[in-house]
Amino acid sequence: MCRWIAYSGSAITLEHYVTQPSHSLVVQSLRALESTVGLNGDGFGLGWYGAGHPEPGTYHEVRPAWSDGNLKSLCRHLSSHLFFAHVRAATGTPVTRTNCHPFTFGRWLFMHNGYLANWPRMRRAVETMIPDDIYNARGGTTDSEAMFLVLLAQGLADERAATDPVEATRKLLARLTEMAGEEPLLFTAALSDGQDLYAFRYGVNATANTLYYRASPSGVVVVSEPLDDDRATWIEVPSNAALIARAGQGVQLAPLLS
Repeated sequence: MCRWIAYSGSAITLEHYVTQPSHSLVVQSLRALESTVGLNGDGFGLGWYGAGHPEPGTYHEVRPAWSDGNLKSLCRHLSSHLFFAHVRAATGTPVTRTNCHPFTFGRWLFMHNGYLANWPRMRRAVETMIPDDIYNARGGTTDSEAMFLVLLAQGLADERAATDPVEATRKLLARLTEMAGEEPLLFTAALSDGQDLYAFRYGVNATANTLYYRASPSGVVVVSEPLDDDRATWIEVPSNAALIARAGQGVQLAPLLS
């Protein structure tokens, strides 16, 4: 399974979480401790929001995070109030830049850890739920990107609509759960519009992938697994729950599906 981090708060350099900690995301790409696979070497990606641009910037690479000489320099010099980073363990789709997370659409940024079982069989049914005007943004072949585009179709793509991202995610997961039947569906994901951060931990017919957060007056970081050994300061997000970190507010947790 993939590993990822999401941060929202006071502007900091990306190295603060991606490369510097004792169990940083780069370390996790080589040696994940709370995953079904220890190695996450099928590409990586960064997504961040900068001053003066509503849409996020991204960087994707198919090489493993530990072998890309640009990553350390980028993380040392890029500063943002809200950023994502993701290292990938592919589950059957090719290792290409278009399949690397995070994915973007307009102001939205999304990344995912998990899978929809029997994706080759399910792909056509899921993609039919993506409207034509959104489907044009489909660049890769992963279930993760397809689920993101279906999520956008729940109202998030319409900037004139005041759609609640948590409610939109509930609708997505209800539809996917019905489609999955008795097969596993794992959805541990992060979503942002550049202002607020949302994270989700959900699993059907399998144990949900791990998710933790650490909050402080300066911000919140959400991770697949802790970045250091100070376990007392990391709070586990319950299964079947959404984490909501709105700009200038504390962390809230809300249920997903009953």
